[in-house]
Amino acid sequence: MKRTRWSRRGLLAAGGALAAATAAPAAAASAVAGRGHARVRTGFERLAADGYALLAGERVGVVTNPTGIASDARHLVDVMHADERVDLVAVFGPEHGFRGTAQAGGSEGRYDDPATGLPVYDTYLKSGRPLADVFTASGVDTVVFDIQDAGARFYTYIWTLYDCMVAAELAGKRFVVLDRPNPVSGRAALGPVLDRAFATFVGREPIAQAHGMTVAELALLFNAEFLARPVELETVPMTGWRRSDFFDATGLPWVPPSPNMPTPETALVYSGTCLFEGTNLSEGRGTTRPFELLGAEGVDRRWAEAANALELPGVRFREAYFAPTFSKFQGRTVGGVQLHVHDREAFDPVRTGIALLVTARASWSGFAWRPDHWIDKLTGSTLVRTLVDAGAGTDEVVAAWSEDLAAFRAVRREHLLYR
Repeated sequence: MKRTRWSRRGLLAAGGALAAATAAPAAAASAVAGRGHARVRTGFERLAADGYALLAGERVGVVTNPTGIASDARHLVDVMHADERVDLVAVFGPEHGFRGTAQAGGSEGRYDDPATGLPVYDTYLKSGRPLADVFTASGVDTVVFDIQDAGARFYTYIWTLYDCMVAAELAGKRFVVLDRPNPVSGRAALGPVLDRAFATFVGREPIAQAHGMTVAELALLFNAEFLARPVELETVPMTGWRRSDFFDATGLPWVPPSPNMPTPETALVYSGTCLFEGTNLSEGRGTTRPFELLGAEGVDRRWAEAANALELPGVRFREAYFAPTFSKFQGRTVGGVQLHVHDREAFDPVRTGIALLVTARASWSGFAWRPDHWIDKLTGSTLVRTLVDAGAGTDEVVAAWSEDLAAFRAVRREHLLYR
């Protein structure tokens, strides 16, 4: 049995090498992407190109989801499992699951992966000692993290990263982060900074709502600023990525990080329009344009008119009508707006999200917050909700977090890997 197993892995690895060799001309042809610089190589590509030397002699577990792909779009778990240079023994799945079959707020549970036979452990909603016990039970020496982020504080994968770092330290495991691009660029941090009194799985620590960092940079920041005891951390940065790059400049294929993040354009608006999860309006779940379509029954053209009257940079708003297939207003036609970003360099998603809250409240008498005040968890404090309720305008709300944001930006600068 053992000889058959290693023979199969060797054949798969050889097939992968042949595929890479035959793909070389195409790779060379696309070596210049986006704005005329070399195609981005992810942390995983660099790890593989180095023969997995960083993992030599280690029993390895990987925290990943469908976004953890190689340059040929094969999943890194399949690639590493087929390579005799890696002793891959476990996979750890986050929210939505390792293979991505679960909707928001769900996971795939514990199972054996049919493609590889590897045990898949569920990390969703686990932290601290219970998650450390999962790492211990798996028998791994090193935990590798490779998941595409969306650039927003409330996108839960960065807190999976945080929780796994804490748990790895508790379990005495080494932690390796393979970097991927921030799809909305890494130019700036935007928005309110979390107050720890409002810490949840959509925000564990005081970072900005749009953090402007990659996952490896966040790992460095977490380790230095927030972990009670730093984990033994290694990061594998990308090559070819610049802070000004949006995702289409990378030359990389987009894999939806979660079911309601279908395109990079979704990510572009998400750090602002996800705030509508904290209201009684639909945030577009159940449509083909989640977070770009917003609305509710009774909303009409007045919302789009009020939003356009603000002349926000880089974006226009279209009166829109839609019927979500699930989530809020399932199967019912609602009115609202669709965002059309025409200048993403000028577009500020968080400011836009606040402006839409302000104008929705002013133009529609039915506006209400979710009764559980979920908006406070998303924004990181009571600040946004109370100011909007008091009739504050967009500029007043945005100005209210300026000091906290300036302080976060100063800390953030110390952990940036890219220019």
